[in-house]
Amino acid sequence: MKNIIVASNNEHKIKEIKEILKDFPYKIISLKEANINIEVEEDGKTFLENAYKKAKEIFDVTENSMVLADDSGLSVEALNGAPGVLSARFCGEHGNDSKNNEKLLYLLKDCKNKKAKFVCAMVLIVDEKNIIKVEGEVEGCIIDKAVGENGFGYDPLFYFPQYKMTFAEMDSNLKNSISHRGKALDLLKEALKENLNIK
Repeated sequence: MKNIIVASNNEHKIKEIKEILKDFPYKIISLKEANINIEVEEDGKTFLENAYKKAKEIFDVTENSMVLADDSGLSVEALNGAPGVLSARFCGEHGNDSKNNEKLLYLLKDCKNKKAKFVCAMVLIVDEKNIIKVEGEVEGCIIDKAVGENGFGYDPLFYFPQYKMTFAEMDSNLKNSISHRGKALDLLKEALKENLNIK
């Protein structure tokens, strides 16, 4: 079975990708599982730029493995798309979810427009000639305080009106069925089937 290496050290993200692709006919492994100790600098201006950069740098050091990279984040309408590509380090410290959420709430405290969307860009490098790029989005709004114990990142603040709950209140199956990452991976699976004749 051929491996797909997920070019990420984010355990939450890797867990979601493995869950969504559990029926995929490839073994999904993390950088840690592949014994690759690389932290790619995410300095692109778009999610897609960052995803491609991560995928390419990891692909260049692997042998006979496909590489999947994901760059995702929150885009808030009233903040002109921020935090955007800076989502993970919005507070100035990488991966501090609580401080990122605190900063977001502070910036929106006097704002009536709370519309937001999660965006996920994914790049799968099959080989040097076959590179698949997809993006998934899910729209919602930011609420005034964190609700829910599941998920990670901005999930406790991201309210999904159709289900009347935040992403952090959803179980993983429900969240993965509607999330930006779930949508991107669905598009990725379709692209593999259509473009590369992979079942």
